[in-house]
This record gives sequence, C-alpha cells and structure tokens, in this order.
Amino acid sequence: MSPRDDASEEVTDLLRAWRSGDEHADARLLEQVYVTLRKLAAAQLRGERAGHTLQPTALVHEAYLRMLGQREVDWRDRAHFFGLASVTMRRILVDHARRRRARKRDPDQLDPPLGVVTGDGEAVDLLDLDRALDRFAERFPRQAKVVEMRYFSGLDLEDVAAALDLSPRTVKRDWGFARAWLREAMAGAAP
Repeated sequence: MSPRDDASEEVTDLLRAWRSGDEHADARLLEQVYVTLRKLAAAQLRGERAGHTLQPTALVHEAYLRMLGQREVDWRDRAHFFGLASVTMRRILVDHARRRRARKRDPDQLDPPLGVVTGDGEAVDLLDLDRALDRFAERFPRQAKVVEMRYFSGLDLEDVAAALDLSPRTVKRDWGFARAWLREAMAGAAP
C-alpha cells in the first residue's frame, strides 16, 4: 500500500468515526486534510482578481466548518470528502462575490469582474461561470460534478473517478465535454 493509500484510508476511517459521534475525530481529521485543503484554496484563489479579500486560510476554515455541519453525509472516502470540499469552496467564493457586488452602489463604478483565471489562462467572471455551471448541471449533473471536483478542488482524474465511481476514461471525456460546453456558454452562445 502506498503512502497516499494509507492517508486515504486514514481519512476515510476518521470521516466514519466523526459521523459515528467520535468527539475527537474532527480535530484529527482536520490535521490530516488541512494541508491539502489549504493547497486547494490557494490554487482557487490564485486565479482570483488582485486584491481579493478572502484568503486561503479563511476559505479553508469556512469550508471546513460548513462541512462539519453535514454529519448526515455518508462519507465514502477521501475523494468524496474533497469532492464535497470543492462544492463548498465554490459556494463560498460565489457567495463572497455576490456580497461584494451587492455592496456596490453605482453599477457604473464596479471593480473589474469578480473573476477567476481558467487553466487555459483565460479570465472569466466568477458569477457568470457559476450561472453557466448551474445551467450545465441541470442538463448534465454528472459532468457538472466532474467540473466542480477538477476545477474547484483540483482533484486529478483518478480521484474524481473514485469519488464518482466512474472510470478515469469516462471522467476524462466528461471533463473535455464540460469545458467545451462551458466555454461556449461563457462566450454567449448558450448551447
């Protein structure tokens, strides 16, 4: 068993212990996942506009606290945990962007778009991306989960495949399809 498998198994065990009511499991779990969550948060925020007021540590803490409130989730494994973390971080970033935009009084005086930089180096408005992803999820829920796990959590194809119980080949196809669909939707040619 590789060190990654050992860590994955330990996280899975801690998730189950926490769900079963172990009072100390959440602290041990945070020790196990904090570094990875911090890296994921930093990667997400790296694409944000300059001067973003939400820092990686704050994003991790808020996401972790929200996730702790979901004791009813049947945690399958480490990949499932990080999949939910990706969804939670996306919601936090979108909520943050909406609150920031709502505070603006004069629409003509908006700061530059509350954007992110895609893996292709293209800057997109986070709220536009969120709306497009919501439309995409209505028609293609599985592929939308792939996007959230790959884009917002940075999980590799194998981890996404494990979390969704799919083959890596299927995840790779879903990822390519989703990127093309979202690129079209963001360009204004809603598919």
